Amino acid sequence: MLLDWGLAFSLLTTAVLASLLGLLILSLMNGAKPTPGSSIFGLGNPGVTYLFDGETLLDATPAARALLAESPVRGAPWLQFLSRFGPRFGDLEKRILALAKEGQITLHAHGQHDQPDQLTLNAEFVGGVTRISLSGEGTIGEQAPSALLHRAQSDELGELRQVIAQSPNLIWRERDDGEVVWANAAYLLQVSDRLAPGQELSWPLPRLFERMASAQGANGQRQRLDHPSGAAKWFDIVSVAQGETRLVFALSADNAVQAETALRDFMQTLTKTFAHLPIGLAVFDRNRKLQLFNPALSDLTGLQPEFLTGRPSLVSFLDTMREKSMIPEPKDYRSWRKQMVEMEAAASSGVHEETWSLPSGQTYRVIGRPHPNGAVAFMFEDISNEILRTRRYRADLELSQAVIDKLDEGIAVFSGSGSLVMANAAYAALWQHNPSAELADVAAAVMVRHWQAMSAPTPLWSSAEEFLALLGDRDPWEGQARLTDGRLITCHFSALIGGATMVAFRLVVADEAGRLRRESGDLMTA
Repeated sequence: MLLDWGLAFSLLTTAVLASLLGLLILSLMNGAKPTPGSSIFGLGNPGVTYLFDGETLLDATPAARALLAESPVRGAPWLQFLSRFGPRFGDLEKRILALAKEGQITLHAHGQHDQPDQLTLNAEFVGGVTRISLSGEGTIGEQAPSALLHRAQSDELGELRQVIAQSPNLIWRERDDGEVVWANAAYLLQVSDRLAPGQELSWPLPRLFERMASAQGANGQRQRLDHPSGAAKWFDIVSVAQGETRLVFALSADNAVQAETALRDFMQTLTKTFAHLPIGLAVFDRNRKLQLFNPALSDLTGLQPEFLTGRPSLVSFLDTMREKSMIPEPKDYRSWRKQMVEMEAAASSGVHEETWSLPSGQTYRVIGRPHPNGAVAFMFEDISNEILRTRRYRADLELSQAVIDKLDEGIAVFSGSGSLVMANAAYAALWQHNPSAELADVAAAVMVRHWQAMSAPTPLWSSAEEFLALLGDRDPWEGQARLTDGRLITCHFSALIGGATMVAFRLVVADEAGRLRRESGDLMTA
């Protein structure tokens, strides 16, 4: 019995010792766990640390994430990191991209006006992963996130103040009643230039622009700001509502106003110039809307100015002209429309010209020319008188040709430049040469050689060539030559107006009495 109790006590003692040993081991294991401030970076208090795989954020400490969350840039963490710390560390991105070769770098930040501060960036490249940590005042401890964030916000605020102070644009904040409660340096400078001598700035600040422009809140409003010296400046007013106030920006519009004024003056000059042209002008933009026309267009096409000022399309313009019978009536409307489209395409790629014979008897010349920025300019010219004169001139030429063709003697007329311009049927039969069958002009020297080749040797042709080469008034003269077939001809040379020359050829035959007579019946002594 005593043995049993001893055995039981021994087992109990062993169990208690085993429990105590287990508690001891468990306590040691708990002591080896990371503290709440530790992380995967292996530091008891890592502060601000980032772990990047390329541009992918693998992990970051709470303080580091808080800084990224306050970044004004919305996007990937890498972009937020560069936007937050890039301005502080100069060529940060370039140095980190070269980290694979360098292995480890240390950069010191610069504060406002390039003054060094106590912030240091350490970066190392290990196993394909980039570890970036920030150290310095405010980066370690329980207040690390708020301290560094406050520092970053202070730096950003300083930069924004510099931007606003150096901005050439006028910026101010006003209440709903129009009272200016804040303004930047550019605005204050404009106000100071308008103060009377000895007058100081007072509160509230004076207004420079009419309140209507900013109170309506419509962007793109343009106002003129006069200067005491007489110069005027133009500004585009842009406003943004912010609670009970409105932030207003005045952007310089001097260049735009000058360009618009120059364009307006140029358009007025063109309009005045085109107003006196007898040719109708119509300019269509790239969308084929009428943008410019002159009064002659309305006179020639019969289109009312009210219709033209409504900027009709090219198709509507041509349709209306067709309704007024100011376009040659096509066999079918579809073919006509297709022709108009081809005409537009031709004018867009080069110069297109057509002649329109209208039912009224008028004739128009229509020219399409390309215009800058894809526009097309069409010119309408009434050439009815020109066509009439051409027809009359052609009829006169045909009548003159018919008259000289009835003459028995051969007639050849040379212009002042020495080209053969007219010959009759008798000449063509005598010299076996038809000038009307040749497209090119025939020179007088060529014709003299032709006459010389078809006649016996005589000094007459040398004198003829010299006479045809002269200009101005010349005394008429004549001579005789014998053709290779034995016929005798009389050649008469006389000057015409404008330096032209006429040559007349007559055949001469002998009668039974031994006298010589011309085939025309005129008698002369042999």
